[in-house]
Amino acid sequence: MPRPSFQRFPASAPKPPPPGSEDWARPWAQMKYFSYHPAVFPNMVGPVSSDAGPGDLVNIYDKEGRRFGAGYLNPKARVPLRVLHHGEGEFTEADLDALLLRAVRLRTKTLKLDADTNAYRVIHSDADGLSGLIVDRYDETLSIDITTLGAWRRIRRWLPMLHAELGTKHQVLHVDPDIGLMEGIRIGDVPEASLPTPRSARVREHGVRYSVNFEDGHKTGFFCDQRDNRVKLGKLAHGRVLDLCTYTGGFALAAKVLAKCEDVTGVDLDEKAIAQAKANSNLNQTRVNWIHGDAFTWSRQMIKNGELWDTVVLDPPKLLHHRDNQEEGIFKYRDLNGLAIQLVKRGGLFVTCSCSGLLSTDDFEDLIIGSAHRHGRKLQILDRTGPGLDHPVMSNCPESRYLKVVWAIVV
Repeated sequence: MPRPSFQRFPASAPKPPPPGSEDWARPWAQMKYFSYHPAVFPNMVGPVSSDAGPGDLVNIYDKEGRRFGAGYLNPKARVPLRVLHHGEGEFTEADLDALLLRAVRLRTKTLKLDADTNAYRVIHSDADGLSGLIVDRYDETLSIDITTLGAWRRIRRWLPMLHAELGTKHQVLHVDPDIGLMEGIRIGDVPEASLPTPRSARVREHGVRYSVNFEDGHKTGFFCDQRDNRVKLGKLAHGRVLDLCTYTGGFALAAKVLAKCEDVTGVDLDEKAIAQAKANSNLNQTRVNWIHGDAFTWSRQMIKNGELWDTVVLDPPKLLHHRDNQEEGIFKYRDLNGLAIQLVKRGGLFVTCSCSGLLSTDDFEDLIIGSAHRHGRKLQILDRTGPGLDHPVMSNCPESRYLKVVWAIVV
């Protein structure tokens, strides 16, 4: 069936081609309003050329008819236009491939991450100009999360390039079912998505070893964004250590292996995560007190019991998912931080994290300070950190600065 002359964004009448568009490079799409953000929503998209289809790389023109850049088009998606390149020059599929190789070489040649670890972020979506593509390297396996049709259509071409650059052999491809439905991604279009893949991989990180489970793990299997913060904890942790929301034991094992702390406890509600944490402590031939329990309930009981720790790390999962549940998410962050602060000895170290992109750095810090003051404590803030250098932030997409970590002495 032939494509319609102009795509509809959604439930609107066909938009006539603007004057002069017959000379535009095809396929093309026009923006109705100026925005430098990579995500262009339906009310900002104007006419689209008849030869532009879902997942195509299109030339983008501004409302004055000037060439603005290039990006992925997907008319039926919640975000129908993803801008990958800004500029008047031509941008082709070869330029997309160059972006991919540039991102890989940033990690391997510039940052030289392989010297300290074989687990790191290789592609960070919009922060590398490749909207909808997340690639993590875990030893010989690439764990890939795709959220745009544009990235999905090109992954078969990119897989050999990634493996050749990194020396990897396997891949695990993941598409969230809801996102796949919205984007029009069909798993059968990429046979590699159903190939047998390793269930797990063993990785090293500054002298600590972990097993990454691809079947049961969150995100791409492991939180490699906390790598530098785990090393930092290995330098600062002391005495009795508590790792709340430990997941698979990252901070707990850093305190045990790197800081040589004797008494370390890790708490998490996820039973499979605790099982993996136990396996990770066995890998490192060390013992940690692993507890399967809800951080809120368990912390309240410990406060009643009068328990205190010299070092407390709080790294909960994302508690603020959407703007419509913002109040609920902020309440949970405030409550959990208030509980954790009460478990820190006076003069002890408190490390608290948020991976919610909708919670700004300033708001997160205000929330923590307020929680401390309500419980009669002050915080001597030592540092504010985020993810490692393999998780960059592009200036036109500030919400990708999602991970925030505050380091403080409780006084």
